[in-house]
Amino acid sequence: MSILSLTTEPTATEIAADIASGRLSALEAAESAIARIEALDGPINAVIVHDFESARAAAKRLDEAGPKGDQPLFGVPMTVKESFDLAGHPSTWGLEHARNNVAKSDAVVVQRLKRAGAVILGKTNVPPDLADWQSNNPVYGRTNNPHDHGRSPGGSSGGAAAAVSAGMVPCEFGSDIGGSIRVPAHFCGIWGHKPTFDVISLEGHGYPGTDSASPALGVCGPLARSADDLELLLDVTLDHPLVRRDVPLKGARYLLIDEQPMVGCASAYRAELDRVAGRIEDAGGQVERRSELIPDLEAAHESYLKMLNIAMAGGLPAPDGTQATVRDWFDLCDIQARVYRQWRDLFGSFDFVLAPVSATPAFPHHPGQIFQSNIAIDGVDLPAGPQLAWAGIATFPGLPSTVLPVGTVDDLPVGMQVIGDRLQDFQTIDGARQIAALLDS
Repeated sequence: MSILSLTTEPTATEIAADIASGRLSALEAAESAIARIEALDGPINAVIVHDFESARAAAKRLDEAGPKGDQPLFGVPMTVKESFDLAGHPSTWGLEHARNNVAKSDAVVVQRLKRAGAVILGKTNVPPDLADWQSNNPVYGRTNNPHDHGRSPGGSSGGAAAAVSAGMVPCEFGSDIGGSIRVPAHFCGIWGHKPTFDVISLEGHGYPGTDSASPALGVCGPLARSADDLELLLDVTLDHPLVRRDVPLKGARYLLIDEQPMVGCASAYRAELDRVAGRIEDAGGQVERRSELIPDLEAAHESYLKMLNIAMAGGLPAPDGTQATVRDWFDLCDIQARVYRQWRDLFGSFDFVLAPVSATPAFPHHPGQIFQSNIAIDGVDLPAGPQLAWAGIATFPGLPSTVLPVGTVDDLPVGMQVIGDRLQDFQTIDGARQIAALLDS
């Protein structure tokens, strides 16, 4: 098996170890990343906000002060998604009218990353309103997939995944409400983690002109080139501790869901997922492909879309003129709670759920918003909107999901979701780590 890789650059964990050992300085690490961005980003257009001078100054201060015991990211250069506030720079969310929405202070996540020793080089590209699986907007232009410049890197954290995949930076921080971390990781062949709902602060990641009230369903989380980096970035940004439980692959119980009533999965991609499931079984894991414990996915998806549309539109009327009432919202919250309890019961019988990230690998650039168009699945043009079901399977019940690269389809990378129960984020990351080690063996 060959997993497509564009870079042999070190991971964040490796860079931190080199700096801690004296083999590298924080300033040297920053200068190296800046040089890579300047050399590689032209045709990709991922890092659209540069804060290089501030980064150099921060790296110099770190070198002068020396590492502290609570700085596991000491000297690690990285970027963050454009939608996070970075003091002195605009947070436009890809919107023309927000070009001058300059942040006065850093987002909480940015503060925590800096406190852990990270050096922030700038910000990465997004679609308007963070509402597409492409990253193209009137403020900064289009980001291209490093594996094929004619294809999307995903969205809305598309610039983030492209920068990591191309080797410009070792890691990033994005956000996810409709697959916006997981899909770019899948399209670009890297790792991504959508955390349990509400375990990392979204303060300073707010729609321009609002006070950053946490939206229903939305989370923020890391993208990187290894499971170790995901774990480290998650650990330094959490609001409170999470469950830590080791589940060895041998003897672990997996449920593979590769088709839903609303959406399927391209046959070659399903074959890759089935191959991974077979490798897990050969190594002693127990893989089931159906279960009566699975919630009604079609009904859950319908409710997820209603809640997603309300959250994304801020309660404004839908395009067809309909508008949700307060009673509608509370009914959706009841349904969400019921669906989560069904998943909780399922995780009494399974340690992990495995699933596609979308129906296909990265698709060609599209002139409009992809969810209003069609996408080719096994040569047939089908509506793209139902693909959101693969995101919603974990988003609606608030579950953690780790994406790891598992192979290629048509010379493009593909990933797999490893989903667990709420607060079991470290378990899903480690479960994905064990699967990756198995595939590499």
